[in-house]
Amino acid sequence: MEKRMLRPANVGRCGMWICVAIFWLGLSGSANALPSFARQTGMACAMCHTQAFGPNLTSYGRQFKLNGYTWGNNESLLSRLGGMAMGSFTNTKKDNPDLANPEDQALANRQYNANNNLAMDQASAFFGGRVFKQLGAFIQFTYDGVGSAFALDNTDIRISDQADLLGQNFVYGLSFNNNPSVQDLWNTTPAWGFPYVGSPLANGPSAGPAISSFDTKLGGATLYTMVNDILFVEAGAYTNFSRSLQKGMGYRDISKLDGGAPYWRIALQKEWQGHYVSLGHFGFRANVLPDPTVALTDRYTDLGLDFNYQYLANPKHIYEFKASYIREQQELGASYNANFDPENPSGASSFNQQLGFLGLNGSYTFDQTYSASVGFNHIYGNKDLGLYSNVPNKPNSEFFTFELDYVPFGKTASTGAASYLNLRFAAQYVAYTKLDGADKNYAGPNTSASDNNTLYFNTWLSF
Repeated sequence: MEKRMLRPANVGRCGMWICVAIFWLGLSGSANALPSFARQTGMACAMCHTQAFGPNLTSYGRQFKLNGYTWGNNESLLSRLGGMAMGSFTNTKKDNPDLANPEDQALANRQYNANNNLAMDQASAFFGGRVFKQLGAFIQFTYDGVGSAFALDNTDIRISDQADLLGQNFVYGLSFNNNPSVQDLWNTTPAWGFPYVGSPLANGPSAGPAISSFDTKLGGATLYTMVNDILFVEAGAYTNFSRSLQKGMGYRDISKLDGGAPYWRIALQKEWQGHYVSLGHFGFRANVLPDPTVALTDRYTDLGLDFNYQYLANPKHIYEFKASYIREQQELGASYNANFDPENPSGASSFNQQLGFLGLNGSYTFDQTYSASVGFNHIYGNKDLGLYSNVPNKPNSEFFTFELDYVPFGKTASTGAASYLNLRFAAQYVAYTKLDGADKNYAGPNTSASDNNTLYFNTWLSF
């Protein structure tokens, strides 16, 4: 796989047109977070988010998403529209000459230094909230300031309702979305997992699970239900948008799946006296065509487990711990080279491969204003002389993430001008003990994994 400098069929076409139709419906009529969610409900951002701003959800926030973003009585058109901008400063332990002399033309046009760079990470426009009755949407269009590209970003369109049957309560719905796990309620799956921000100008692990590798280039639909606010079950499938549609939506790298890619999710949750616990499983399987001119595919099967604990009894002191593990089985029918030559490596040297991804993080938040978080990530896999060019020929990476956040606003309900001012300041340090296979002799611009240690300051404005 190449070093990642940037981070952060019919069903697919259908999903895209539904997105476009709902977006224009919202612009043209009376339709009913994001600050737009706060404006719609009349509640403070702190009701849905543990830090009053950011992706991490409280129990109320999960219910709001589960019920299709439709709660609230504000029918104003402006309550659905919003945006955000994100800027940053990045310093790495040692200079990265690839930044000063990049192969990527977008980076070359920006004329970044080998180190100590200011960047406009991204800017986004949103539609968020109720469209009509039980139909709601979260739609994001993003300009990548580093990659110099504009594209459709995370999108989740839901139709939801609830009913009582045989003495049991069911919340059920249908989600149309473009990123496996973007619709998930828990911050333990790839789309919304910790860390919530990261430098687009720092090196990171090349290996990643298939479930997170497609970004927002897929179209899919999933059916879900929550039973008695305890048991959650979801199942659906994805396929890629057509090549022309992917290009039209702003994607440079075109994804190509062979057939549909099933996704499933099951979780148990329980809340008592301010304590919240969830335990879940999720899965994703995709057949990928590395070369569309060849019929052979690589199959990736991701099986995940996740755990979430939150102490929410006292909003002055919120404690959290999250864990996620993904085991990926790879059957490399297209990439495997049966005549592999170590002297002239081409393709994978083994047909069956495994990758493992472990993520742990804990945080403490005071008054939903100040937060301190620590994360640990461990990636490991089989040795393969063709896939991995580093010294041990493995994808192994291991690193710690330390982060401090300050969120000055969002603790009081606001539906007026104040709801358009939402800020989050983050200071983050990423420390590598291994990167892409080795602690030393790292196969990148620096000679050691720790040379890529990153200090990152981020300012995030949402309105």
